[in-house]
Amino acid sequence: MKKYLPILLTLAATLTGWLIVHAAEEKEKAPLRVLLVLGGCCHDYEMQKEILKAGIESRINASVVIEYNPDKSTGATFPIYEKDNWAEGYDVVIHDECSAAVTDPVYVKRILDAHRSGVPAVNLHCGMHSYRWGNFKEPVKAGDDNAGWYEMLGLQSTGHGPQSPIAITYTDKEHPITKGFEAWTTINEELYNNVQIFSSAKALASGKQMQMPKVKKGEKPDPKAKGTEAEAVVAWTNEYGPKKTRIFSTTIGHNNETVADDRYMDLVTRGLLWVTGRL
Repeated sequence: MKKYLPILLTLAATLTGWLIVHAAEEKEKAPLRVLLVLGGCCHDYEMQKEILKAGIESRINASVVIEYNPDKSTGATFPIYEKDNWAEGYDVVIHDECSAAVTDPVYVKRILDAHRSGVPAVNLHCGMHSYRWGNFKEPVKAGDDNAGWYEMLGLQSTGHGPQSPIAITYTDKEHPITKGFEAWTTINEELYNNVQIFSSAKALASGKQMQMPKVKKGEKPDPKAKGTEAEAVVAWTNEYGPKKTRIFSTTIGHNNETVADDRYMDLVTRGLLWVTGRL
C-alpha cells in the first residue's frame, strides 16, 4: 500500500486542481448578475436604462435587472434600498441615480454597507453628485458624517461646467480597463470638477473642455470673450472599505448619444468586468 501512496496523493491533487478549475469555468459561464439603479433629476433615464441594458448584454454574458424611479427630482429614492440585504443575489451594482437632495444618513449607510461588505459597484455620471450634505463643497475628511459616499467613489466632485465637447485621454494605458483604448472627443457633455481624489483611487482618464464665460440671463455673449481650458479626471478605480471592494466610476454620460456611443459602452462594460474580477 505504501508504494501506491505517492500515486494516490498525485491523483488526489490532480482531481482537486481539476475541480477548482472546473468550478471557475462554470462561474465564468454563468451570466453576470447586474443591478442597474437609475432615476432622478436632469437626465433621460427612461431611455438610458434601455441603452445601458442592451449595450451591456450585447457585449458580455450578463443579465441586467433595472431598478428605475421615474421621479425627476433630486429627491428620488429607491424601494430596493430599504432592505438591509438589498444587494443579495447580484454580482455588481451600477449606480446611475441623480439624488443630490437625499440626505438620510441611515438610508445612505444601508447602500454603502453592501459595498463595504464586498459587493462591487460601477458609478455613472450624476451618481457622483448624489447623497451629499453638510459643507460638501469643501474637501471632506475621511470618517466625517458627510464623507461616506465620496469615500466609496474615491473622488469628490461638486459641480460641472457647461455642455460642450470633452477631449478624453486615457492616462493609464496599461490598466486592464483602458488597455487598447484610443483618445476620443465627446459631443456636448458636462465636465465634472475634482475637489479631491482619495489615496485609495487610481485615475484612468482625464478630460479637457473649453469653457466660455457665463452669460447672465437676457444678456448676449461677448463676441471677443475667450474661453478657458478646464481639466479633470473623468474615469478612475477605487478600493473601498476593509475588503477593498473594487469600484469603477466615470463622470461622463449625460446625453443619450454619449451613453449609446460604442466607446462609452466599451468603457463601462470593461469597468463592470474588472470590478467583478472577470476581466
